[in-house]
Amino acid sequence: MDKARQRQIAYAARNAQLDKDAVSAEICRRVVEQPWYQGARTVMWYLHCRSEVQTLSTVATELSTGKRIVVPYCTVDIEGQKQLGLWHLQSIDELQPGMWNILEPPRQRWLEPAKQIRPDELDAIIVPGVAFDTQGGRLGNGAGYYDRLLQKVRADTVLAAVCYEAQLLPVIAMEANDVFMDYVITEQAIYSGKGRACR
Repeated sequence: MDKARQRQIAYAARNAQLDKDAVSAEICRRVVEQPWYQGARTVMWYLHCRSEVQTLSTVATELSTGKRIVVPYCTVDIEGQKQLGLWHLQSIDELQPGMWNILEPPRQRWLEPAKQIRPDELDAIIVPGVAFDTQGGRLGNGAGYYDRLLQKVRADTVLAAVCYEAQLLPVIAMEANDVFMDYVITEQAIYSGKGRACR
């Protein structure tokens, strides 16, 4: 099955997920209870859009835990290549709707030195996606933002995907530059992925 068909199936399953608020809360609860999360100092969370696992309320709660919470925004590098900027979030009030109506820091503040985080500072990343498999295979939206970021993080940075159980497919077709997740966390289970050790 090609990626376009896999995306079609997974989008439909994600859109059809019932009780998204409650199911998302259970998934996020599982994340924050993990030992690797508890031990992480700097954690990147994505800010959900459309029918993704909803993260905003958990992000708001985590701001008061003493961890350094980082959120991404879509930008480009000096060569014009798509990349994720990394923002040290200290208040939900800093955010406003941006590209694809996803919450992000205001564009005029993107270059503030005190707010910029380097990829190698991240101890854990909560990764979104369209579909996953239980081996940690990931299928994104196709823009490549996360693919580029995950090539730059430390080897010991924990990569944890979150998704509804309905988004799991038997096998995601992984290409040479694709990165396997360390964990795939759903409302039903925590799957140990191949991670980058499979290379």
